[in-house]
Amino acid sequence: MGETPEADPWTELRRLPMGSRIEIHCADGHRWRGTLLPPHDLSGERVIQLKVDSGYNVGVRVGHRDRFHLLPAEPSGPTEPAMSRGHPHTAPHPGRDVVLLTSGGTIASRVDYRTGGVRPVRDESEILAFYPDLDREGPVRVVPVLDRLSEDISPEDWILLARHVGEAFEGGARGVVIAHGTDTLAFTAAALSFLVESLPGPVVLVGAQRSPDRPSSDGPTNLAAAVRIARSADLGEVVVVMHDGLSDDRFAIHRGTRVRKMHSSRRDGFQSRNGPPLGYLDASGLTWNVAVRPPSPPPVRVDPRLNEHGGLLWFYPGLPPERASAFVRGLRGVVLAGTGLGHVSAVHLPWIREAVERGVVVVMTTQCLEGDVDPFVYSTGRELLKAGVLYAGDLLPETAYVKLLWALARADGPEEVRRLIETDRAGELEPRHVAGAPP
Repeated sequence: MGETPEADPWTELRRLPMGSRIEIHCADGHRWRGTLLPPHDLSGERVIQLKVDSGYNVGVRVGHRDRFHLLPAEPSGPTEPAMSRGHPHTAPHPGRDVVLLTSGGTIASRVDYRTGGVRPVRDESEILAFYPDLDREGPVRVVPVLDRLSEDISPEDWILLARHVGEAFEGGARGVVIAHGTDTLAFTAAALSFLVESLPGPVVLVGAQRSPDRPSSDGPTNLAAAVRIARSADLGEVVVVMHDGLSDDRFAIHRGTRVRKMHSSRRDGFQSRNGPPLGYLDASGLTWNVAVRPPSPPPVRVDPRLNEHGGLLWFYPGLPPERASAFVRGLRGVVLAGTGLGHVSAVHLPWIREAVERGVVVVMTTQCLEGDVDPFVYSTGRELLKAGVLYAGDLLPETAYVKLLWALARADGPEEVRRLIETDRAGELEPRHVAGAPP
């Protein structure tokens, strides 16, 4: 098809298959060049969706006097998986391999230019084609495990990932990378920190804050940094690696039990809480801020047990005690995310006392972004402590919830659950801050 000055260009454009490359010459002198995408619900009348060569999506209103012509197909990303041109990936290379476990999320997805939608990349050849430099420094074995949005990840999925981590190290991996959606990445990092022990190498969780259809996508750089750390760091713990700033030249390494997603979309949205990141990776290499756990002699130990009779309850002004009591009914433990130093309204004391009396472990954390809980400053805290609430120091609410499920699976009674929670296992808390028993 050539230029179409006589026919209505809108009619002709609507007949083109999605993924066609076109150039539009508008009557006002503007030119738009890019890939034709499917319309969406917010498209206006006579508006086409176009992915321009800069990588952004735009809507172009097509007038009767506009013209267009087709261009050769030159998609900005691979539409079919290419053969990997790096190392052979079908057999393990003990001591050198990095195993990449995929679980879904933005980082393990790509734009399909035939539909305009984002779909997951699954098999090894496609991932290595989409991230062509991933195996430049050594073999990368890709193991698809899950294909889920991170908000759909469940405790059963944490157990499955833990088992795959164990299998990777048993197969001779130097380190393990887990590509994961960012929304619940901190929960998964904390869970693996408790479920996998005696790590002979790093376990690095990594995600992407920006969709792969955006030129500012952080997926490729984040993943490359994670693989480099998994291959070279003298580290025996679970960490999260993401951008440290808005540029692509520095990455922060966060302990898996001390990290939170602090921004919904910024590339440096993940930050360590109650302390600095463990270290950084930049052009000069790895640097450490604090002492890290070194690798343990093999074999790796995986104890994939969780008891889901635990919950996380976020206190808010006006929360009816009846609603909170109903939430706790049937549970063996609950983490309260309280205000400030660890407070909830005094009207909740009756159900808390009743729950503790029947053996429910009630753990207090803070909604604050920094600091720990302290029951001794205000009278509310003292009353909660007397009621049997376990004040969990600087333990993050999400980490406390995961640790509660882990402890419930290993304890016969509430006292043993309390003891496990107030004992540091993976760098998740400062034990001296825990106020575990009533005075």
